Amino acid sequence: MRCASFFAGVGGIDLGFQQAGFDIIYANEIDKNAVETFISNHNIFMDHRSIVDVKAHEIPDFDVMLAGFPCQAFSIAGYRKGFEDKGRGDLFFELERIFIAKQPSIIFLENVKNLVTHDHGRTFAIIQDSLKRNGYFIKYKILNACEYGNIPQNRERIYIVCFKNKKFAEKFEFPIKIELEKTIKDMLENELDIDKKFFYTNKTPFFNELVKNVTGYETLYQWRRKYVRENKNNLCPTLTANMGTGGHNVPLLNVQGLPETIRKLTPRECFNFQGYPKDFKLPNLTNSHLYKQAGNSVVVPVIKRIAENIRQVISN
Repeated sequence: MRCASFFAGVGGIDLGFQQAGFDIIYANEIDKNAVETFISNHNIFMDHRSIVDVKAHEIPDFDVMLAGFPCQAFSIAGYRKGFEDKGRGDLFFELERIFIAKQPSIIFLENVKNLVTHDHGRTFAIIQDSLKRNGYFIKYKILNACEYGNIPQNRERIYIVCFKNKKFAEKFEFPIKIELEKTIKDMLENELDIDKKFFYTNKTPFFNELVKNVTGYETLYQWRRKYVRENKNNLCPTLTANMGTGGHNVPLLNVQGLPETIRKLTPRECFNFQGYPKDFKLPNLTNSHLYKQAGNSVVVPVIKRIAENIRQVISN
């Protein structure tokens, strides 16, 4: 089945679907740095215009729409006037415009779990209404990477799977929980290969606080402006896009337990915590761009498991 991917980022959703046997024929992403990472890893046509400028007839026909779309504030004023006044800011409606024109048989959406409660549930209600009005049957579930992807990161996301075929929708089930076997240690690179720039020194303003608190590698820590927060559950805290701004949110660790071995996760390790394969190439971009890309991304093994279940339903 042919997939078209929107808000593709570095291509994590695409990768999960490819691993499950789907064919990605088109991708759209506006962020030029994410596009560079995408192109380094995928032999897929990449349209790097704003989705607003993409006409539906310019997109090759496809069966499955993939999108990890940004959850922006949906302007309620616009809805009081009805769906006519959609406004360019509401990016979901760019997807709607495309799926109305292209009529894919399946739509797969990924978003932050707060989508469900965003604006007192109105945002999600509008999205569901749009999909149902256009003939889609919807299944959705919030899944945590550490329970469904065998990845030691606490990352809850909502996954929405929509089928034109009612029987497929009824048969489709989300993956079941699996045991978390991988540990933080499995996600780390060889300590001897880590560049010095990732380590903290006594020149760091809050170094004494770090020395006092960041004492091991089986736990990851976060610097919270004035104090160190320890994540006791052997999970990586949710990686965020704002890791790229100043690096403050990048989780910390201390593999050897010495003051001079306190460091932050590297961009590669952040991609490891999103379940990217070892051969996924990181281009020569600034670390801040790579951190942002990792934080914006998806947990690939979770996507793959959902895609496998979709494939099973449509193959039988």
